[in-house]
Amino acid sequence: MNYLRHAWLLNLLLLCSQVSAVEFKQVQTNESSVTFGYKQMNVPLDGKFNKFSAQIAFDPAKVANAQARIEMDVASIDTGSADGDDAVVGKLWFNAKAFPSATFVSTGLKSLGGNRYEASGKLTIKGKTQNIVAPVTFQAAADRGVFEGSFIIKRLDYAIGEGEWTDLGTVANEIQIKFHIVVNATPSKK
Repeated sequence: MNYLRHAWLLNLLLLCSQVSAVEFKQVQTNESSVTFGYKQMNVPLDGKFNKFSAQIAFDPAKVANAQARIEMDVASIDTGSADGDDAVVGKLWFNAKAFPSATFVSTGLKSLGGNRYEASGKLTIKGKTQNIVAPVTFQAAADRGVFEGSFIIKRLDYAIGEGEWTDLGTVANEIQIKFHIVVNATPSKK
């Protein structure tokens, strides 16, 4: 009887080791979001990008191979005010006609233990690129996963708000970018 139990357990372990790993790479943009928080005249405000695309390739067993690219359509910005939206897509802010997208491209992902990671990459806005490091969490349930994280940028590093808008008493320099990316898994190639 004990022999049968051990044989059954050994077969189960062998079967589990033959199951291929999964790679999370099918982004569900309709369930995902890229938002931001900022202060205007010291009042906290929030906004979001209504249109963005994301490509992610993440195998929890091969963290060093992880890749991500998120591209925000800056003309889709939603500040909560139609007048605000019209102003920030203009030349002094995002200059959406000349620079229609803001892009984050990962350069590395480091495991911090558990479901915590540190993502590094390059963020380009208005033709200006800065290195970014962001804490990220990843929660998976079966073939579905969620990446969440945030980081702070300084808007003047990207020339967001030129001319009279460089006055930091009106709009603060620090902008918090937050992301919630839902991805489905596919079997990865061994």
